[in-house]
Amino acid sequence: MSTQRQRAIAKALTVLLPLAPFADAEKIRIDAGARHLKTLPPTVAVWLATVAHVRHEHTDYDALLAEGYDRDSARFFVLDQINAVLTRWRATRLLEADDPDVE
Repeated sequence: MSTQRQRAIAKALTVLLPLAPFADAEKIRIDAGARHLKTLPPTVAVWLATVAHVRHEHTDYDALLAEGYDRDSARFFVLDQINAVLTRWRATRLLEADDPDVE
């Protein structure tokens, strides 16, 4: 049985990422329901889970960290890659360089 929060997360995910592949959407949905995001509104939890998922699964972020780049520099260099994925998925929001919601 689905809880109200799970339904809200599923709705927010559908609105934010209408064309996300099922495998990616499922991972984001699970991550958005994580304990550390539980106090956030579902829309914010989905956004944070989306950015983290795309950053780690669809960009060179982890490779840049392995090469010695600090976190902020690596995030700067993958910004366009993240937005390219979000655009392919017809996201209703893109990541901005100074986005305060994304850690």
